[in-house]
Amino acid sequence: MKTELLTVNDENIKKAGRIIVDGGLVAFPTETVYGLGANALNDEAVKNIYKAKGRPSDNPLIVHVADKADIARLVKEIPPKAEKLINAFFPGALTIIMNKSDLIGKTVSGGLDTVAVRMPKNEIAHKLISESGCPIAAPSANTSGLPSPTRAKYVIDDMMGKIDAIIDGGDCEYGVESTVITLASEPPVLLRPGAVTKEMIESVIGEITVAPAVLEGMKDDEVAASPGMKYKHYAPKAKVVMVNGTKEQYEHFVNSKTDAYALCYDGDNVNIPKVTYGKENDDLSQARELFDALRELDEKGAKKVYARTPHKDGVGMAVYNRLIRACAFCIIDLQKPFTIGITGPTGAGKGYVCDILRSKGFKVINCDEVARKVTEKGSPLLDKLCEVFGNDILHGGELDRALLAKRAFDTKEHTRLLNSILHPVICEECKRQAQGLTVLDAPQLFEAGLEDDCYKVIAVLANKETRINRIMKRDNIDREAALLRISAQYDDDFFIDNCDYVIYNNGGENPLTQTENILEVIL
Repeated sequence: MKTELLTVNDENIKKAGRIIVDGGLVAFPTETVYGLGANALNDEAVKNIYKAKGRPSDNPLIVHVADKADIARLVKEIPPKAEKLINAFFPGALTIIMNKSDLIGKTVSGGLDTVAVRMPKNEIAHKLISESGCPIAAPSANTSGLPSPTRAKYVIDDMMGKIDAIIDGGDCEYGVESTVITLASEPPVLLRPGAVTKEMIESVIGEITVAPAVLEGMKDDEVAASPGMKYKHYAPKAKVVMVNGTKEQYEHFVNSKTDAYALCYDGDNVNIPKVTYGKENDDLSQARELFDALRELDEKGAKKVYARTPHKDGVGMAVYNRLIRACAFCIIDLQKPFTIGITGPTGAGKGYVCDILRSKGFKVINCDEVARKVTEKGSPLLDKLCEVFGNDILHGGELDRALLAKRAFDTKEHTRLLNSILHPVICEECKRQAQGLTVLDAPQLFEAGLEDDCYKVIAVLANKETRINRIMKRDNIDREAALLRISAQYDDDFFIDNCDYVIYNNGGENPLTQTENILEVIL
C-alpha cells in the first residue's frame, strides 16, 4: 500500500476526509498523541485499524467527534455526570465511557457494551472529523505495544505502507493519551490518567475512584475496559526497569552500571549514556517528552534502561501509568530493601549461588548464621527450646545443635514446634539487616513466611543422591541422619511451583551462567 504524506492545508484535510468516508485509514495529530482514524460506523474499516497496528481485538477504541451534539446518537443516554464533564472538558483531553447505542459495532467497542467518546480540541483533528462527516475511531498511530507517537516521524516509522495517509501536523501538545473515565457504573472510575487529572474531574462531579490497573498490572481474568490497560504497553525495544529512590540514590545506582542507559530528568548527575524526559518538578514536561524519550532510546540502540520513577499525583499519575507499563511492572525500590530470596532443600548448593550474588554486589544474609546468633549462650530462646526438646540440649549454657536437630527433625510436629520458636525472631533479625540489594539465604524461607519480603525467589535444586553426599560430607553425619533432614523439607515440586526461578546445581550445569541469566531479567 502507498501511504500519502499530507501537509496541513484545506485541500489535504478534505482529501483525508474523503479517505475516511471511503473506508480508508488516516493518521492525524491531536493535542494528546497522533491517532490512527477510520470511520467508526464502518466495521470493515475499523478492523483494518487492528490489522495495521497489530492490535488485539479485545482492546477497545476511542470514538472521536467534532461536536457535542454528535454524542447523543452513539450512546443509550448521557448521564448527568457525563453532561457536566462534557461541558467542562469538551473539547479536550478527556474520554468518557458510556453505554453504547446500537449504532456502535462490537469491533469498535472491543466486544463490550460500552463506547469511549472524546472530542479533541486540536484544530486539525476537528477539521478532519468535520470533513469526514462521521465519528472517527482512533487509537494511537503506532505499532501495538510501542510508545505512542507524538511526532509525525514516528508515525511514518510505524505505519508507512500500512495505511492510506499521514497528516503531518507537528508536535503534539500533551504527549500522553487522553484521560479515560467510565460512567457506565457508579461510582465513576478513572481507567487511564492523562492531562485532565483526577483532581480536575472531582472538582466537577465529586469523588471518583481509580482503577487498580492504573498503577498496577491487570489481573489475569480482567477485561480491558479502556485502551492502554494491558500489562505491557508503550514499551521500547530495550528492557526498561524503573528505579524508585531519591535523586541521590538513583544517581548512585545508575552510575555503578557500565552496560545500560539512564532515563532521567534534566539536570540529573548521570555519568552513563542517558536520555532525559522533562524536568524533575514539571509533570507536563515529563508527559510531553516521555514517549519521545522511549523512542530515542531505541534509536540509540539501548538494550537495558534504568528509568527514574515519577510521582503519582496530578499529571504525574499519567506519566507513572505509561512508564510502569513500558517497564512491564519491573521496579527496583531503593527506598526499601530490594531482596531476592534464595531457598531450596538442604544440600542443593545454595551457598555457592549466594557467593555468586555476593560478587555481583548483593549483601547476603545467611539465615542459618542468624539462627546461630539468636540461639547463642544467654539467649532467652534457649529456655523455650529446653521446654520442648529437653534440658539436655544445653551443655554449660551452650546449645547442642546436633542433638536439637536430631529431636527436631524426628517428626513433623517437632519440626513445626522448632520453627514456631525460631522463625519469628529470625525473620525480625533478617529484616533489620536487609538494606539495598539483599539476598536472603533461607532454606526455610516459605516456612518462615519470608517470601512476601522478597522481590523474587530463586530455588536451588539438586538430585537426591548429590544432596545426600553433600550433607554427609558437610555435617559429618551418616546417610540415615542426612535422609532425616531431607525428609523434613519440601520436595522439589513445591519449590518449582512456588519460586520465580530455578537454578539446577547437580555438578554438570553451570550455576554461574544460570544466575547471570536470571539477574539479567530481574535487573
